[in-house]
Amino acid sequence: MTGLRPRAAIAGIYEYPYRNNSSHGPLATKAISAVRALEDAGLTLADVDALYDAGEAAAHPGLEVAEYLGLDPDVLGTTDVGGSSFELFAADACRAIAAGEAKVALLTYGETPRSGRVVIPPMAGTGRGQPSSADNIEAPFGLNIVANYALVAARHVYQYGTTPEQLAEIAVTTRAHAQRNPLAMQGLADVGIKHTGEISVADVVNSRMIADPLHMLDCCLVTDGGGAVVIVAEDLAASLPKSPAWILGTGMAVSYQGADRDITVSAAARSGPKAFQRAGVTPADIDVAMLYDSFTITTLVLLEDLGFCAKGEGGSYVEGGRLLFDHPGGPALNTDGGGLSSNQPGMRGLFLLIEAVRQLRGESTAQVADARLAVAHGNGVLLGTRHVGGTVILGRE
Repeated sequence: MTGLRPRAAIAGIYEYPYRNNSSHGPLATKAISAVRALEDAGLTLADVDALYDAGEAAAHPGLEVAEYLGLDPDVLGTTDVGGSSFELFAADACRAIAAGEAKVALLTYGETPRSGRVVIPPMAGTGRGQPSSADNIEAPFGLNIVANYALVAARHVYQYGTTPEQLAEIAVTTRAHAQRNPLAMQGLADVGIKHTGEISVADVVNSRMIADPLHMLDCCLVTDGGGAVVIVAEDLAASLPKSPAWILGTGMAVSYQGADRDITVSAAARSGPKAFQRAGVTPADIDVAMLYDSFTITTLVLLEDLGFCAKGEGGSYVEGGRLLFDHPGGPALNTDGGGLSSNQPGMRGLFLLIEAVRQLRGESTAQVADARLAVAHGNGVLLGTRHVGGTVILGRE
């Protein structure tokens, strides 16, 4: 590791296992996950002095979770930028720890759109029941969520010659990794996926068209889920039972529509370089890439913008199983199965951190040999119109 000395590390993780669960609501899911993640770190709720909550489970973000868990935190973070919220939380926790304001930060997540039969908002500008500032010029034209991402995919096809078969390679890779993950396999069955085995490029491009050029298997699952991550100060990390995953660098950027904006370029083009520079590493050093995969186009764009390949070359870059965990030539992609084949309750950024830590501990079900560096990148809200990118570089000693 060539970057600055890390000041904080992820010491505890837990992934709530059920993808179609009617037993626990969001708050209970968060509480169970919190206790289990703290146990994983060798800590308890009494040790927590910083709490981060995206507000997915209660009307008053942070406050109601603190009350539910019986916490009295010195630091409370309540950012909600969708799927990248937890990457931003990781950065915020590092700053709080570096400032001496906290020693143990807890990030929790829990949503139940599957068992709760939550209807995905039909218009892309709609989120959590609130209108977007741009609804008056977008909603009348029927820009739904899948179409929002399909716009980016269609532009990428037109601008760079990317093919549906190349996009399909991402879904094929994540399903191959899901085959090795019992949680993912059970989850596929629990949400009613009829064919839970490996899929081919042909399977993806022959699946039902949802919004041209995106097919059904280009789209993520809708599941229940949750989890928790515990971030601790450097001096505390050394005394805990499991090897820590050090947070080496972070970056954040926002992106929205503009007259001169290329919609095939995401906020990762700015958040990624910041994180890599602060960590003192390059994309070529990365062993594991945990990248948001709400749709296959999301991941393809992120691979380009984070610097794994040049803009426009993502299609050829992903071909031939390059991103499989045991294939040389590229970082292993979404080794838990990703949102495409493991879980996607709505804000998947926390699971990117969890699987990155598993890889650095040597605990993944699709373990990369001697994994030393991982990147987790969340893309929150909507790729084609407005979103926030959060990049976190993690490493082991």
